[in-house]
Amino acid sequence: MAAVDTDRFRLRRFVDRLVQIGECEIHDQPIDLVDVAGVLEGNPRATLFKAAGPEKAELIGNVMGSRKRLALALDTDEAGLLPELMKRLANPQKPIKVAGKDAPVQEVVLKGEDADLCALPVHLQHGEDGAPYISASIDFAQFPATGHTNVGCRRIMLRGPRTAGVDMIAPSDLRAIYLEAVAKGEKLPVAYTVGSHPADFMAAVSMTPPMDELDVIGAVRGAPVPIVKCVSNDVWVPADAEYVIEGYLDPKGHVEPEGPFGEYVGYYGIVKRNPVLHVTAITHRKDALFQTVTIGGKSLGRTDTAQLTTMKTESAAWAGLVTAVREPVAVFATPSSGGMYNVRVSLRQRVPGEARNAIAAVFGSMAEAKQVFVFDDDIDVFSDEQCDWALGTRFQGDRDMIVGSGFRVVPLDPSLGGARTGAKVGFDCTIPFGKRTSLEWGIPMPPVMPKSNGKRAAADVLAEKPASFLELMAAAGSRDGREIVRELDALYAADKLTRNESGRYVLKGK
Repeated sequence: MAAVDTDRFRLRRFVDRLVQIGECEIHDQPIDLVDVAGVLEGNPRATLFKAAGPEKAELIGNVMGSRKRLALALDTDEAGLLPELMKRLANPQKPIKVAGKDAPVQEVVLKGEDADLCALPVHLQHGEDGAPYISASIDFAQFPATGHTNVGCRRIMLRGPRTAGVDMIAPSDLRAIYLEAVAKGEKLPVAYTVGSHPADFMAAVSMTPPMDELDVIGAVRGAPVPIVKCVSNDVWVPADAEYVIEGYLDPKGHVEPEGPFGEYVGYYGIVKRNPVLHVTAITHRKDALFQTVTIGGKSLGRTDTAQLTTMKTESAAWAGLVTAVREPVAVFATPSSGGMYNVRVSLRQRVPGEARNAIAAVFGSMAEAKQVFVFDDDIDVFSDEQCDWALGTRFQGDRDMIVGSGFRVVPLDPSLGGARTGAKVGFDCTIPFGKRTSLEWGIPMPPVMPKSNGKRAAADVLAEKPASFLELMAAAGSRDGREIVRELDALYAADKLTRNESGRYVLKGK
């Protein structure tokens, strides 16, 4: 067992940093748990509640509700977030095991009747939710064949002090592991961290090749993760988390009514049948900070889940693009579409057809995008204004739209109407290949006067070659231009001046 730094990637430390830079507001006054969601809804900042519920617990919400805050977690900026994440994911780091006595998350150990979910500051997030939900949980379970740890994100609906419903409808590794245990009539040991650094969440939602996903957490952190074995099962978890909920999934299968719940796509999910979690222990730091994440609602783009989903979508789309086009430049999944459905791509086209290749690549990737918009590299995909302009001026629906049907879909999309496959649409918003340098596709910009000591007359300049008005001004050393108009007027009067197709002034006969 090695001694390691268990404070560097602590959630509380990251929250302290957010407070210092004005990205987190503090609510000192007591607040009822039912009012927490209303404070978080649409809030552009993270929020630290110092006295939540009758226990006056510390509760943090909306930590990852902006791209800026996710970028801060990886010590980069918003544009650099995807490149930095992809760079880190390419370098897995094996975890370091620590003893329970050295694991802050096991400073307090609660078992049996003391392991009480209802003693945690878990709040009702939406008006029609079936119960309070633990929404900021990262789950850990082991692949039986390899012993590798699987890591993911799943919500937990309180059912009682020691039981809960766990969402496991969508295809996932954990669902496959669980169904294998159910087929054998066996309990599946699991553990859930609550209160984790944003890097851990980004690792949990990343699409990676099969491996021990504790190595992936180390990759995104950029440092090996210290792990400790749970006190009531053999699952290993990050030793620097705030809380860990230990237990097992009932071998009876998908039997528990779970939901409704305000889903990350912005609408309610209906009641579904899901597995039951039986809690066997809860461990936490002495000064533990409980975490909740924002999900759904009208302000979808400012929720934790939409922002996290953008990283999953963008990384998956990028993996497809680098095999399909020579020079992808940027990818952005809009948070307001749930971080998944609308994806923007910019690229430098080297040969005709690459825009369509890019659309097809994203269609076929794990990104699950419904609408893909492809732009030239002069468009900033993070700018709604620039993308709207390019869509409005470079796209023709009967020429530049690609529509396909029968694709794999995310079942939560209510527009599917219950269908199991759906449509995808691609928008080629690029300038026709080879036309980027032509005047009609040039972007008007303010004139920039080159340095010039010249005092040359317009007629002398035009005697050598055609010139634009700005070039004539530069040759004359003019910072006004009206005297150039007078010179040109005299040339017109003498029937010596004309214009060529590009608009440059030309002396007749030259």
